[in-house]
Amino acid sequence: MIILGTNSIKDTGYDVANSLRFNDGSSDYLNRTLASDGNRQKWTWSGWVKRSVFTSSQMLFGCKSGNISASLNFKDNQLRFLDYDDGAFGSQLKTNRLFRDVSAWYHIVVAYDTTQGTASNRIKFYVNGVQETSFATSTYPSVNFNGYINESDYTHYVGSEDGSQNFFDGYMAEVCFINDQQLDPTSFGEFDEDSGIWKPIDVSGLTFGTNGFYLDFEDSSALGNDAAGSNNFTVNNLTAVNQSISTPTNIFATLNPLNNFYSNHTFAEGNLKTLSSTTSGDQSPVFSNIGVSSGKWYVECKVIQTSTAYSLIGIGATQITDDAQGFGTLSNQYIYNGETGAITGQSAGSTYTDGDIVGIAVDLDNNKLYFSKNGTFQNSGDPTSGATGTGASSITAASSTALGFYFFGCGDIADNSPQAIWEWNFGSPPYSESGGNSDGNGYGNFAASVPANYFCLNTKNLAEYG
Repeated sequence: MIILGTNSIKDTGYDVANSLRFNDGSSDYLNRTLASDGNRQKWTWSGWVKRSVFTSSQMLFGCKSGNISASLNFKDNQLRFLDYDDGAFGSQLKTNRLFRDVSAWYHIVVAYDTTQGTASNRIKFYVNGVQETSFATSTYPSVNFNGYINESDYTHYVGSEDGSQNFFDGYMAEVCFINDQQLDPTSFGEFDEDSGIWKPIDVSGLTFGTNGFYLDFEDSSALGNDAAGSNNFTVNNLTAVNQSISTPTNIFATLNPLNNFYSNHTFAEGNLKTLSSTTSGDQSPVFSNIGVSSGKWYVECKVIQTSTAYSLIGIGATQITDDAQGFGTLSNQYIYNGETGAITGQSAGSTYTDGDIVGIAVDLDNNKLYFSKNGTFQNSGDPTSGATGTGASSITAASSTALGFYFFGCGDIADNSPQAIWEWNFGSPPYSESGGNSDGNGYGNFAASVPANYFCLNTKNLAEYG
């Protein structure tokens, strides 16, 4: 199946240019010390969030000093906000709803106003334009309670509780903090009149107020820049590589950690990096979260580390249901073997190793598949040759496969030491890429030239060619 996020593959009218990719393994976060107090009774936080890896607690936004904190986070996959002071909760709101979709962008709004007479109006959660009303925990603050957000004695954080724990793993975009106002989500988004899907709108005209900020992540040299003023954040362990062009208005493919049979892969870098297991018998591959059934598509996979159990890169159209189903052992799986150079349905190509980049060009209009190594297509392959398929593997039409889609994937054989490691570039690479090659629609940054009429795997291209 094809897995898409909150926003449709429809053009939204307003385009979000960038997001910021957080990796909990490298302790990524932003922080800011306030020059003065803001309104501690009334504020609004808004952000677009796409999760990657699940841990017990992941911070989105908050502040902390000693035993006093305020926190907007995912706790056991539930959305939670709290004010906490040395063992006592001044407030705590936690949803019954679980947030476990790694393909979706969630738009989250927390609207805080303790001057409200009705307790349930003092903290409001909205997700994708709709107010959350079902809570596992609902401790509302007392009237006129002074919360800890906007208190200048407490360092404020995005992506971590205090710079040492509970790091967020995933993507954030269009992060806004509004001082002095409790706003509803229509200040930040709207329902598409055709699809009914919640989408971003331009927020640059909002009044952000004292300590307010707008993080658009468009300046790769200053990722903590406040686009609405001068309330900039300090950047920690984040570099220009963490700036992504996968956004709520154009979602790029990643690997799918939910299709990880027997948990034999470990994921990082926004699900663009995977490490294979070292456990004997764990052989199943991992695939992309977006599949294709028609059109012409190009992706790249960088081999970070090969293993004694080979590196296998390719496409597949079958669900993995057993840990012994190694990549290439089932029908409708086509692979390029790094150690032997073997390519399913072709003569053997060159072997590849650490640092090499494997390109995959799949032509589902003519049912042909091409592999390249560092920009050179194997067996004199010509992805533009169409039905003649020069140098290509012939593949079964996607419509004839069990799921009706092909997915990009990687794996190895078994019991491998050292671990095999791959990093995938579906257009927004998790590594520094100087190639600067985009597809015909101007999307992506690839090491090699994208063959004519092939496109990278994102939702806008799927709307046009998928």
